[in-house]
Amino acid sequence: MGVLSDCLVVEMSEVFQAPVATQVLGDLGADVIKVERVDSGEILRRMDPVALETGRISSYFAAVNRNKFSITMDLKSEQGKAELSKLLAQADVFVHNYRPGAMERLGFGYEALAAANPRLVYAAATGYGASGPLAMQGGQDMVMQSITGMAMAASGSDGIPRFANAPSIDFASGMILAQGVLAALLAREKTGRGQRVSISLLDTAIAIQSLEAASQLMYGYETRWLERGLNFVFPTRDGWLTVLGFFRENPLSLMCRAMDLPDESLRPDLATVAQQIEHRDEIYALLRPSVAALARDEAYRRFCAADVLCAPMLTLAEALDHPQVRHNGMVVTVPVAGQSEAEVVANPLRLSDTPLTIRRGPPLLDADREEIRRRWLGAAVEPASPSTSDAT
Repeated sequence: MGVLSDCLVVEMSEVFQAPVATQVLGDLGADVIKVERVDSGEILRRMDPVALETGRISSYFAAVNRNKFSITMDLKSEQGKAELSKLLAQADVFVHNYRPGAMERLGFGYEALAAANPRLVYAAATGYGASGPLAMQGGQDMVMQSITGMAMAASGSDGIPRFANAPSIDFASGMILAQGVLAALLAREKTGRGQRVSISLLDTAIAIQSLEAASQLMYGYETRWLERGLNFVFPTRDGWLTVLGFFRENPLSLMCRAMDLPDESLRPDLATVAQQIEHRDEIYALLRPSVAALARDEAYRRFCAADVLCAPMLTLAEALDHPQVRHNGMVVTVPVAGQSEAEVVANPLRLSDTPLTIRRGPPLLDADREEIRRRWLGAAVEPASPSTSDAT
């Protein structure tokens, strides 16, 4: 039995931020009903070019929509509103990532739903927040990397901003949203009432930079971690290797030992970590030829043996096939109707007594209408006409 095995979650969300949060709830045992637009469904269903060409399910959709049921509804029709109302009257949690005011205009704002179902936990994910000068603008991960300083902080010596390829702000926002839902459910056990839970991409992006923000706010300086230690990215004979001097009293001595070089830290001008950081370019020039002459795995083995923090630079494909990643069970298979099983990334959380489970694969659009009708709606549901989306 999962932690949330008696919990019903109704989701109206798209892309990554909120869907990954509801997938977490589903992994913990909740029944998650994904309400989608008629005909087209969730945006991620249409964003995978290979899936579109081959008639298979979108890999992006599959990544964040396991353990969910799918039903389509037209919320601009009275029938659609009645269907959703009936679901929400029974639900423990409602999650959406529509722009501020959109759900209120449809009659599904927090106050209205809380009056009808006081135990409902109402979770809203936005781009910039529920109010304020940017509240009505759409949010997206790279937009947030831009406006919160993350892209500028990733710039190199050329000063050109750079983006992290993975939408880490979306993912972190979803994790915090799931955390908020769990906290609200726990509070409900004490009070008997649900509450509103909210998160924004903007706030998450600022929070991710808590350490860097503290140095800026408290003492007015910018933290760039690669420059804060004896840290290098070395070329090797067949790849790249990251070598970090963090958390070592004399990283230069350890690095010299790894490369069978004389201990340069015995020099008076390189005796302390501060001095070594000051002469980082000189030390890089000293170590680089020795590292470059080695195969990447051999250099990695040597630095590890010397107790230096290091890692090979891998592609995502290589990382997904890494023995430690596979040992940790981070790649799992899920069933997909009409095609072979799909490999996706697992939930990283591990619980010893109530493990997370995969009970359902990512659903085809509207595939669970009859089961939802039987279990929660209690009446036949006819197809509705298409509606538009105000999702973040």
